[in-house]
Amino acid sequence: MNFRIGFGYDVHQLKENIPFYLGGIRIQHEKGATGHSDADVLIHAICDALLGAAALGDIGTHFPNTSAEYKNIDSKILLKKTLDLVSREGYAIVNIDSTISLERPKIKPYIAAMKKVLADTLSMQENQISIKAGTNEQMGYVGREEGVCAYAVLLIEKK
Repeated sequence: MNFRIGFGYDVHQLKENIPFYLGGIRIQHEKGATGHSDADVLIHAICDALLGAAALGDIGTHFPNTSAEYKNIDSKILLKKTLDLVSREGYAIVNIDSTISLERPKIKPYIAAMKKVLADTLSMQENQISIKAGTNEQMGYVGREEGVCAYAVLLIEKK
C-alpha cells in the first residue's frame, strides 16, 4: 500500500497560571494546558495521526504518561521520535490538515509561527501543513474555556 491516511485527536484541560504550548510555540494567555508533557494538543494529535497511518499504535503506547522520561517533555521531541518511527517503516508525510478548537485566545495570529516550527521539526515545507482554528460557540468544555482540543488528518506515502 503506497498511501495511508491517519487521524489524530487530543484534548487537555486548561488551568490558570501555567504555560500554554500549542503547535510547538508558547502562546501568551492566562491559562495553559495541563498534562504529563507540555500538553501541546496539536502536536499530540499529529503524533497520533502519524502513528495511526503507519499502524503503529498511539502516542500513549510509545510515550506513556506514567513514564518519568516524558514528564514535562517538549512535544516537539515526541513529534521527532514519532516521525522516526514512521520513517523506519518506509513512509514520508505528504501533507497534514489540522484544526484547533479553542474559545480564547484567538489562534490566527500564531498560525504562521506554528506552521514554521512544525515544518522545521518534520523537515517539510510549510505549504504541506494546514492549521485551522475554531471555537465551540461557547458550548461544552471548550466553550466554557475548560479545555482545548485538536484534530489532525494526514497522508503518508511509502518511499
